[in-house]
Amino acid sequence: MIVEKIVTNIRDLDANELEKRHKEKVYLESAHLMKRIQRVTTDHDRELGIRLKDPKDLEAGDVLFMDDKNMIIVDVLSDDLLVIQPRSMHEMGTIAHQLGNRHLPAQFETDDMLVQYDYLVEELLQEMEIPFQREERKVEKAFRHIGHSHDE
Repeated sequence: MIVEKIVTNIRDLDANELEKRHKEKVYLESAHLMKRIQRVTTDHDRELGIRLKDPKDLEAGDVLFMDDKNMIIVDVLSDDLLVIQPRSMHEMGTIAHQLGNRHLPAQFETDDMLVQYDYLVEELLQEMEIPFQREERKVEKAFRHIGHSHDE
């Protein structure tokens, strides 16, 4: 089976629609959410080819296939993350500036700033005395680098 488009996301389905179907999952690393072309295997050992026509990243909960009885859903494996919890706008601005200088992508969940684990960032946070924890956590979207060059 070749998947060329995302059917929907489970967050957009009502509970009845979700419950009446058998669910298979495709587990992806967060970095693979950006790949438009890839070969994957479901948790029921079904091989799929993904060749997305739209330039859109996959997200946790995306439905790759759905009929009256079955659905195949994207799930994301946990990442090794630094969960940063600045206590003030000053701390947030300072660490955001530092991470930006390193071109590290970040995500935000409520008051948490999430970055993929890096021992240098961990040392920086300790040095700056900014509260953080190292956690295994699932993210819904890929950590995407924003294209930029200092040559311009």
